[in-house]
Amino acid sequence: MFLSGVIDQTFKKIKTQTANLITLSNLSLGGFAIISILHDQLNLSLLLIFIAALTDRFDGMVARKLNIESDLGKQLDSMSDIVSFGVAPALLMYTAVLQQFDVPGMFFTILYIACGAYRLARFNITENDGYFTGLPITVAGCLLTLCYFMIPHVSSVVLICMTILLALLMVSTFTLKKM
Repeated sequence: MFLSGVIDQTFKKIKTQTANLITLSNLSLGGFAIISILHDQLNLSLLLIFIAALTDRFDGMVARKLNIESDLGKQLDSMSDIVSFGVAPALLMYTAVLQQFDVPGMFFTILYIACGAYRLARFNITENDGYFTGLPITVAGCLLTLCYFMIPHVSSVVLICMTILLALLMVSTFTLKKM
C-alpha cells in the first residue's frame, strides 16, 4: 500500500514537470549552441538551434495534452526562447558575418536580442487569443539561423538588413494566426 502511494506520487510529479523538462532541453540546446559558437563550431551551433526549435514545438503541445499548462511553464518557455532563438542565432550571425561591421554589427546584434526579449515579454502579459502579435521569436531565430546558409551567396549588407528586418518584425503589431 505504501509503495503504491509513493509510486503514484512520483508519477504525478514527473507528469506535472514533463513539459518543463522539455522546455529546459530547449534552453540547454540553446546554451550548447552558444558554447559551440565560442568554440568556432558554427555548423554544430546551427544544428543545435534547429533541434531546440523542435523541442520548443513540443513543450506546449505536451503541456496542453497532459493538461499541465502553468504560469511557471510560460515564463520558463520565454526564458528558454530568448537563449535559443534570441542570443544563439544573433551570436551565430555576429560571429559569421556581422562582426565585420564593427560597432554597427554589435549594435544590430544587440537590437535583435532586445527586440526578441521585448516580444516575449509582451506575449507573456497579453491574453492568448489564438493569434501572435509580431513575428514569434522561434520563427525569427530559425530564419536568422537559415541566413547562415546565405553567407556565400549574398552581400553582408543583405544579412545585416535581414537581422534588422527580423528584429523589427518581432516587435511589430501585425497578427499571425497560431498553428
